[in-house]
Amino acid sequence: MKLKAGDKAPDFSGKDQDGKQVSLQQYKGKKVILYFYPKDNTPGCTAEACNLRDNKELLAKEGYEVLGVSSDDQTSHKDFQAKYSLPFPLIADTDKSIHQKYGVWVEKERDGKKVWGTARTTFLIDENGTITEVIDKVETKDHASRILKL
Repeated sequence: MKLKAGDKAPDFSGKDQDGKQVSLQQYKGKKVILYFYPKDNTPGCTAEACNLRDNKELLAKEGYEVLGVSSDDQTSHKDFQAKYSLPFPLIADTDKSIHQKYGVWVEKERDGKKVWGTARTTFLIDENGTITEVIDKVETKDHASRILKL
């Protein structure tokens, strides 16, 4: 299932790096940047997370809350968040249920082999829970400025 602008964002619930339950429903009435990334502590994912961190105030001025999701576990997220002082929840989706709802758990090719993994994708969700934009070609080092231009 490929979600697009205008679709209702699927609700989800998962635990963040601190073991707190986080659901999309908690953000009703707020704009959300829901970004899916492949792996904690890898160069591209670190660049993307730090870019969002460094621009958090500008994003907040536009009314955005940031939520990160990967298939890494809570311990990995806790280390990643602490190492880079990330000021937003990182949701551990180890069973890939949130990935599947958003259509970002995909088959990829790596070194000539087919593997399953996260398609780096960001969903912008409005106050009513509607997807306003889907960014599937993410520039990790400049992600926030692209969001702010939309």
